Amino acid sequence: MTQSPTLRGEPARRLAALGLTLPRVPEPRGAFLPFSRIGPTLWLAGQICEWEGEVRFTGPVTDIAAGQEAARLCALNLLASLSLALDGDLDRVVRCHRLGGFVQVHQGWPDVPKAVNGASGLMAELFGEAGRHARTAIGVASLPANASVEVDAIFEVR
Repeated sequence: MTQSPTLRGEPARRLAALGLTLPRVPEPRGAFLPFSRIGPTLWLAGQICEWEGEVRFTGPVTDIAAGQEAARLCALNLLASLSLALDGDLDRVVRCHRLGGFVQVHQGWPDVPKAVNGASGLMAELFGEAGRHARTAIGVASLPANASVEVDAIFEVR
């Protein structure tokens, strides 16, 4: 696993104030990069709800609070990738433009968007108005490593 750079900037201070730290950037579970950048647009590959290589939430989500915690963990992994892409300087974030949330559920479970709020809420907490974004929340039959949630993101950066 790749270690994330030392964090700097106001979002990093907000993260610390919340008592949160970032994990190392997870190793991709396939033939892809953790991020790709063209100009000011940074695409972050989907991250599952793992911490230091251990998937913490598995199987279908049946409880909104657990789904939100799983999505928040995905967001921390996304932030680790973002930090790597920006050499630790989260003040270079202009805006989080989009999150895509994928929640493993049983057919018909109606609360997929509420589960993905765990990731959306963290982005707003760290980046303020610049953390508010467009979003997709989709219920799926399975995810890599039987993870309960996966989230990807698109950021505008300097």
